[in-house]
Amino acid sequence: MRTFGTQGPVTPEINYVVSRSEALSDFVDRVKKGKYIVLFAPRQTGKTTLFRAAIDILITEAYFPIQLNFEVYVDLTPAAFYSYLHVDVCRAIASVFQRRGSIPSEDLKRFLENIEVTDHVSMRNFFQQLTGFLPSHDNSQKVVLIIDEFDAIPPEAVRGFLHSLRYIYLDTSGVRCPYSVGIVGVKNITQLNYDRSISPFNIQDEFHLPNFTHMQVQELLEQYTHEVGQAFTPDVIFSIHKHTAGQPFLVNRCAQILTEELDIPKTEPITMAHFSKAHTQLLEEGNINISHLLTNIRRDRRFESLLIRIMSYKIGLPFNIDNEIMNELITHGVIVKGPNRMCEIANPIYQHHIRQSLKPLPSKPPVQTLDTLLH
Repeated sequence: MRTFGTQGPVTPEINYVVSRSEALSDFVDRVKKGKYIVLFAPRQTGKTTLFRAAIDILITEAYFPIQLNFEVYVDLTPAAFYSYLHVDVCRAIASVFQRRGSIPSEDLKRFLENIEVTDHVSMRNFFQQLTGFLPSHDNSQKVVLIIDEFDAIPPEAVRGFLHSLRYIYLDTSGVRCPYSVGIVGVKNITQLNYDRSISPFNIQDEFHLPNFTHMQVQELLEQYTHEVGQAFTPDVIFSIHKHTAGQPFLVNRCAQILTEELDIPKTEPITMAHFSKAHTQLLEEGNINISHLLTNIRRDRRFESLLIRIMSYKIGLPFNIDNEIMNELITHGVIVKGPNRMCEIANPIYQHHIRQSLKPLPSKPPVQTLDTLLH
């Protein structure tokens, strides 16, 4: 039996998965058009799951997707970054051939072994030469570079890396390599540490991945019902979406509590009485998602005062993405723009935890002496 996944990317073989078919189709369509795509969104919103699904499609359509994860490159020097990048690209290339059940040519093997990548210029030359060693049929020379956890790129390497991608994108002299790029992370490119006076990646195509809709939450829960036979009543489905605002981790965590931790007999439907218990647990537990939320809030005292104003029904704050402090909270998925163009906390569960974290501790009670107790 599959489960509701709350630890990293989900896979259809072992987890219930929202298809997000429209977003997936949109992303793949942009890749086929050769776009250089950026997707920056808070953690645990399904970014990596979407990219992996896209790679599966691209593999079957004979594109050449190279998937990288920059998380392990944090704190490296630029020289070490490019050295390990070369190694990981070579491994990813071998993985594509393996998935296709084919073998790289001897010429390609020699090229990968002998070429050196030491900086952003030699990286550009590497990619420009790579296509000449790939099969020329179908879309096999259309290399798609997918970079997860892009935020971890060493700050000293960001500027040159992006300039090289921009150079490749604008070069029309031959087969562009990478043909398409997908960059995913939490912080957007303008928030990374490089010379803000220069915009090396103004060719980017921004991709937005929204939270689950009510229909997608229903789709997710119905997968469980079809597999196990236990139904969620309509008001439970509505309430899960309402209290989580469709945040993927919270939706899956709530469903996980209901189906695995409350010991509800599988012969009974999951009702609002059950949801009430699961909701209480979500408000009281310190899971990894809430931990990330509160850690980000506590990084800067200015966040606290801003959040207090946002949660005040009398004051409130207009949504302003150009405000540096507000933009940080948007980046980490803490606040969103409400229907009245005012700032709102992203969902009711986050709001509860934020209120609790900002509450002052109760004052110390007076010491009870024997004398006061007797009188």
